Amino acid sequence: MSLWSPDRANLVVHADNAQVLDSLPDSSFRMIYIDPPFNTGKTQKRHSLTTVRSAQGSRVGFHGQRYETIKGKVLAYNDAFDDYWSFLEPRLEEAWRLLAEDGTLYLHLDYRESHYAKVLLDALFGRECFLNEIIWVYDYGARTTSKWPTKHDTILVYVKDPKKYYFNNEEVDREPYMAPGLVTPEKAAKGKLPTDVWWHTIVSPTGKEKTGYATQKPEGVLRRMVQASSQEGDWVLDFFAGSGTLGAVASQLERRFVLVDSNPEAIEVMKKRLIPGPNRRDVEFVSLPSAETVIA
Repeated sequence: MSLWSPDRANLVVHADNAQVLDSLPDSSFRMIYIDPPFNTGKTQKRHSLTTVRSAQGSRVGFHGQRYETIKGKVLAYNDAFDDYWSFLEPRLEEAWRLLAEDGTLYLHLDYRESHYAKVLLDALFGRECFLNEIIWVYDYGARTTSKWPTKHDTILVYVKDPKKYYFNNEEVDREPYMAPGLVTPEKAAKGKLPTDVWWHTIVSPTGKEKTGYATQKPEGVLRRMVQASSQEGDWVLDFFAGSGTLGAVASQLERRFVLVDSNPEAIEVMKKRLIPGPNRRDVEFVSLPSAETVIA
């Protein structure tokens, strides 16, 4: 029996996402959002990677082009993984496979890794499939005095097919004009469509949205992605689910979701967040390797 199919309930899986992704069927998700662990911490080793077109390559990209990765010299750098990109690259390959033909990937990273990810995604998806670099700007937390304080994250947006992808910015929540006196009263009241720079606060430490999960992202940021790149009834996927923000937003907007995380704390947070309330759909919680349904 397959772990998941589109006619089942929403699904939350407690597992290493590598166990789960290859069990999901091709082209199943209109939108994929992932917020992988940022690359900070211990000094580790890293392989520089070169991706080239090859008839014998194991990966198939846009228009059926095949690619292979060649590992170059080893470099030392600060990282929480022995080789961060050996960890993330196969998961991004799976994201490409799992996207619907009109689907969109949102990859959320910080300034340390976004440029590496851009090169890798250009190879995996094709440069023509790059849609946007979204800059999420916030203003909270400690400030350094030895450099310009870092107060933004980067979200890279890629589509499966640049001629077919779904995008509807008219469904996106509007934001206030920064200079409302320069537009008509009607426009000021309606608000303006967001650009590729999103000014949005982090999750308030005292707000009702707060779950206590350290890396929780605000619902308002993910709402824009879900509204623009999916429709009611579509399936969305987050395989670094954390506190389950994508699932919470998907429920509010009548989308359906699959969430995966290996952290038991994340699963406990999602159980509390996604089960109660009149606007929540049925959710199955599964733990691997036994794949036993623990909540139905």
